[in-house]
Amino acid sequence: MPSIRRSALAAAAMAAALALTATACGPDDGGDAGQSSSPDQGSQDIALPDDLNIGDKLKDLGIDLDEWKNGAWDKWDKDDWLREAGEFINPIIEDLWKPDRMKEAQEPDKPVDEEDIDGDQGVTDPEPTPVTAKQVSAPFSTKVPEAGKVFFDGPEGSMVCSATVVKDPAHPGKSNLVWTAGHCVHAGKGGGWYKNLAFVPSYNDAGKSAAQLENATREELAPKGVWWADWAQTSSQWIDSGAQVGGKGAPYDFAVLHVKPEAGAGGKSLEETVGGALPVEFNAPAVKSIDSITGTGYPAAPPFDGQKMFQCADKPGRLSLQAAQPTMYRIGCTMTAGSSGGGWVATGSDGKPALVSNTSIGPSNATWLAGPHLGPEAKGVYNAVSKKFAGQ
Repeated sequence: MPSIRRSALAAAAMAAALALTATACGPDDGGDAGQSSSPDQGSQDIALPDDLNIGDKLKDLGIDLDEWKNGAWDKWDKDDWLREAGEFINPIIEDLWKPDRMKEAQEPDKPVDEEDIDGDQGVTDPEPTPVTAKQVSAPFSTKVPEAGKVFFDGPEGSMVCSATVVKDPAHPGKSNLVWTAGHCVHAGKGGGWYKNLAFVPSYNDAGKSAAQLENATREELAPKGVWWADWAQTSSQWIDSGAQVGGKGAPYDFAVLHVKPEAGAGGKSLEETVGGALPVEFNAPAVKSIDSITGTGYPAAPPFDGQKMFQCADKPGRLSLQAAQPTMYRIGCTMTAGSSGGGWVATGSDGKPALVSNTSIGPSNATWLAGPHLGPEAKGVYNAVSKKFAGQ
């Protein structure tokens, strides 16, 4: 499934699907996972345009802010769909993400068929043995406080991905940064930025079943609040070449959001609210040096329903799509669409858990997942978002 996130009307086509991401391992033995052949490999800082008031941005587009909030956002004229790096606009629309809207959001992902992967284009390890996804015991916030769901709207309806709270070097202990997949924020080549992006940490924290959630309140589904993205950044490679299937742009299928609470959080940051944030380990070791990676997400396609948090843990292998691009990490896992963007955690260089990748793609038979190696491009995106809000 190209991304493993969920779209309301099989929006698989618009989701830029589960882009196969790369693990930047060397071509021989999984050597230096930090090697990437991207032309902008050496650039770790990506310049972002100066901020403009959201209302001013909309006015420049001939749109009134009140009209946007009252439904103008739901217009998806391809010619008017904002797609460039500096064009992200996401004003808060209070109470838009109501319980039923959150529960009904679906994966816009289309699984990757084996024929979509045109053989080994570099170094690919044998396909891993499927690992059965295990439900995280409730309350989820005590086991994986950094995990949650990202909700957003696309041309085909309401969609959902998984995501992770990560540390912000500009605000130690007070991060408002969220890590997810690029295809969860931008449709890639031929598309643009999704709208109404919001992060819900510890979604359905009590782990209730779909039946038990039939009349759920917003507080039950979003016990830590709804946090709207006031900025999103993904890689230029994803924007320029991200594709629904086949893996184009996949090695760069990652994104960072900066969020703020819809209803206020008593002055607390997201990190303080959820009780933690993961450091991001860039240029993590070669796969054979990693004993285990744990992927977390909210799988939504059958046999799952998107309401509960699951995990898979496995020793990673490599998946190569193009010899000139980083290889991807790949683990055995039965999670389905909806888990896209969810964090992959391994032991970091300091011996503590660190985020080393995110779910990007998986096959139609849901036996494995693949995620990008986080190299210079990922570090550039991360640093740019952190610096953009450093003085705030």
